[in-house]
Amino acid sequence: QVQLVESGGGLVQPGGSLRLSCAASISGFSTYTMAWYRQDPGNQRELVASVSPARSTSYADSVKGRFTISRDNVKKILYLQMNSLKPEDTATYYCNAKRSPSTYWGQGTQVTVSS
Repeated sequence: QVQLVESGGGLVQPGGSLRLSCAASISGFSTYTMAWYRQDPGNQRELVASVSPARSTSYADSVKGRFTISRDNVKKILYLQMNSLKPEDTATYYCNAKRSPSTYWGQGTQVTVSS
């Protein structure tokens, strides 16, 4: 059974940093495109960043230069380093694993940026 378990969320002041982790219980982790999405109440879930099996990365314009996605294929962990956090980054962050035709989601971790 596939499990994605996020951790690392919390309350941080504007300008601060957090690192999210997603521990994956998934066979063939290195062959999945991994991604972070976020959603706040009243809005659709949006793609924040993704990393391919070849470690090619992409980012939403709103987080470019501030967030860094990375993966450890040995430990089967996905990371999201978030720097220079802004109040508008407040959301529930979800880990996603995709390899056609399957896609899996974690339960989410809350990030709140507030003074």
